[in-house]
Amino acid sequence: MHTSEHLQSFGNHLILGISGTTLSDDDKRALNEFKPVGVIFFAKNFLDGVPYPVWLESFKQLIDQIHQYAERDFMFTTLDHEGGRVVRTPLPITRFPHAYLLKAQAREVAKATALELKSLSINLSWSPVADIFSNPQNPIIGSRAFGTTPETASQGAREYFQGLGAGGILGCAKHFPGHGDTSTDSHVELPTLNLSLEDLRNRELIPFQTLIKEQVPLIMTAHILFPQIDPDVPATLSKIILNDLLREELGFQGVIVSDDLDMKAVSEMFMQSGTVARAFHAGCDLFIVSRNINSSSLERTYKIAEDFSASLNNGSLDAAVVEVARDRIANLLDVTPQYPVYQLDKETLVKNAELAIACTFQNQK
Repeated sequence: MHTSEHLQSFGNHLILGISGTTLSDDDKRALNEFKPVGVIFFAKNFLDGVPYPVWLESFKQLIDQIHQYAERDFMFTTLDHEGGRVVRTPLPITRFPHAYLLKAQAREVAKATALELKSLSINLSWSPVADIFSNPQNPIIGSRAFGTTPETASQGAREYFQGLGAGGILGCAKHFPGHGDTSTDSHVELPTLNLSLEDLRNRELIPFQTLIKEQVPLIMTAHILFPQIDPDVPATLSKIILNDLLREELGFQGVIVSDDLDMKAVSEMFMQSGTVARAFHAGCDLFIVSRNINSSSLERTYKIAEDFSASLNNGSLDAAVVEVARDRIANLLDVTPQYPVYQLDKETLVKNAELAIACTFQNQK
């Protein structure tokens, strides 16, 4: 068994999923023991098929309880909210089209999205996608990307990120160093991309460089193996990709966050001792454990936390590396707004719905 101090130490690096529309006993225990720095919400956390005021009040109570049990006034309250097929919220929150259809309206859509997210107490959106829609056979990215070229993908991602920021929502560029050319889904297996560093520099990295110049605060890793660059481990665990490339070459100083550790591409790896230490040493600061893919069980989360603690104790995880990561996260949290839950007026929602419809009528050249 590990002490609550060890669990809370890992909690400083944890974005945790919640099991449902109310807190289970397991949720309450995990929130209290980990005191996670943030939470991630999914469709299962919202009442469905009930009027807007009803599900909104339920979600408000859930948010309040999370803060209470985590004993944190300040948290990252996060949502995968890209539009298209990646929307978790019930109506009347607007169903904006996927990124590829937004074109010149990307900034306006992002500002409208930010207003709606704020009303749900969300302060961090896991968007924009900085991948390129370069492989028509890609089962997971495709039209979630803003364009089929580095230039169009960069422009759309930049406009969207700026719109989120103007609306008071943090954005996160994903999935580094690029998920657009894969032909398999990292939710179900580990994709392999046979690209060289030069290939990445000429294409995949360009949208990320654009967002780094815009001072994007977070970049999310891709659970992808790049055998020409690092044949041993996927990007999430690769020092070559996260430290040498992202930190040193591209100069990113913000928070590096793992994609969901429940995804099949890496889920078994993170059950092996030493993996979380390797991820820290590679450059990861923050870890998402969604409890949304394999099961809602907390067993995996505790096992990763215990491995974190054991690695610190035996010296295989450098405490100085953890401290730098913790400071990066704490400094970002210090400037992250905390919003109350409130109901949007009908006029705003109608206006946003009209904007969503307008996006789908554009001339797609």
